[in-house]
Amino acid sequence: MKLKSQINQVIKEAFSKAGIDVDTVMVTDATKAEFGDFQFNGVMPLAKTLRKNPREIATELINHIDLTGVIAKAEVAGPGFINLWLNDAWVASQCEIALNDERLSVEKKENPIKVVVDYSGPNMAKQMHVGHLRSTIIGDTLANLLTFLGDDVIRQNHIGDWGTQFGMLIAHLEEMGSEGSSSLKDLEQFYKDAKKRFDEDEDFANKAREYVVKIQSGDLHCINLWQKFIDISLGHCEDMYDKLCVKLTRDDVKAESFYNEDLPQVIEDLIKQNLLTESDGAQCVFLEGEKIPVIVQKSGGGYLYATTDLAALRYRANVLGAKRISYIVDARQAGHFKQVFKVAKESGFVAEDVTLEHVAFGMMMDKSGRPFKTRDGGTVKLTDLLDEAVVKAKAAIKDKENYSQEEIEDLAQIIGIGAVKYADLSINRESNYIFSWDKMLSFEGNTSLYMQYAYARIQSIFRRFEGEVKGDIIIGDEIEHRLSVMLLRFEDILNQAAVNAASNQITSYLYELATLFMRFYEQNPMLREGVDEETKMSRLALADLTAKTIKQGLDILGIEVVDKL
Repeated sequence: MKLKSQINQVIKEAFSKAGIDVDTVMVTDATKAEFGDFQFNGVMPLAKTLRKNPREIATELINHIDLTGVIAKAEVAGPGFINLWLNDAWVASQCEIALNDERLSVEKKENPIKVVVDYSGPNMAKQMHVGHLRSTIIGDTLANLLTFLGDDVIRQNHIGDWGTQFGMLIAHLEEMGSEGSSSLKDLEQFYKDAKKRFDEDEDFANKAREYVVKIQSGDLHCINLWQKFIDISLGHCEDMYDKLCVKLTRDDVKAESFYNEDLPQVIEDLIKQNLLTESDGAQCVFLEGEKIPVIVQKSGGGYLYATTDLAALRYRANVLGAKRISYIVDARQAGHFKQVFKVAKESGFVAEDVTLEHVAFGMMMDKSGRPFKTRDGGTVKLTDLLDEAVVKAKAAIKDKENYSQEEIEDLAQIIGIGAVKYADLSINRESNYIFSWDKMLSFEGNTSLYMQYAYARIQSIFRRFEGEVKGDIIIGDEIEHRLSVMLLRFEDILNQAAVNAASNQITSYLYELATLFMRFYEQNPMLREGVDEETKMSRLALADLTAKTIKQGLDILGIEVVDKL
């Protein structure tokens, strides 16, 4: 449910009864429990307009607030703030509705739109490395979130499969014959070997250049070799997506080559719009206020990333019908996307009502604050990082309950991969962050393992209960009230995170929810002897709703839960 919308409506009705005309009102979360559940701070801006003391306006307003439904108490605080407490009976009834709804009372959007989320984007000439992690999991989370909220989401994996290096690669693949496929198991080494041949053997280099021309002209033999290389390369990527529980598939791939035939048309249409200027033989778009132009065609006739991005934007807006196009790319590309988006709008390739956004993110750093590398300074392969996460997860759980070897393997996979993803998704995406195994595999703090443990603890309660939860939710004290209100905030958090493309808003909410539940669990026993049946059922219901909310939140993040930990 949209909790804040419910409260805003009550405040708006109070304004109406007080004879004060307002267009919109907006409550905020209370900073501390003693200040209520929510606060309304909108009186202050009205004071000047109405030429009245803000406390007088606030006092008049609370006299018209309905205290028989959503709101139980309203108080004026400070110079004109209004603190609001929700009605326990109303909160309990809404929690019951959420508990019995498979979507936990999270409504789908009334006016869904088509959204393209462009993420991951590996280069087919190299194996996926840690630099691909953030784009892949941030993008997948955003796609999951928007899908859950009702938008029609189209996932797009814009892979680099075109360019001069592919002549070199397929020439090397051809010469290796039957051994080529097995050699491609290590793409990094395959690339190094091909580059070495290219640098040292002039005949091979000429053949590679010839193959580039043949690929571009559609030579069937070269195209088949190129396609074989792409298929094997994509297989490597799909292994990583499976490990990460990422939903990208082969059908989501829209490679650079897909837009190749449209690139001359992009140039022609920009000429028709009088947007191109020749500079040193290159075709450029000079944007107002920008010193550096957008080069869309080199002097030799070749195209650039900007040209392909413009073709992709036009395709996504006009063919796919997207109204929001999100690029999950690191922050260093901010200038590029700012310019390309501006050209796309000025040229009419993308309509004004289409939202174009660069969902920027920072870098993963080591403990010294430097970019994450291997000990010898090389790039860390993503598969090695994820394998190490599973090994370390085994160590983290080895002293827990007795598990079978199969259970340990399954748990380590879920915990290890979840830890890596959650650590990344729980920070402000625009920030660089320090990669720390100790922190991400801790049972304490805002970690995936803490969330999984909270969920598992609730499941252990129900294993001991072995019954059916019946009866109403009855809020009996402050901790139950706070936990219930927090559960009702779930939809507001998801909608806010969707607007901001901010997964850390979801993780912060889940951590606060789990922390509140732990306090509730310690203070309010459920199965202890002496707890009356009505209270027991109410508390079990709150525990059940908490578990379902944690599970749904983690599912959006692409992280699995465990029933026992």
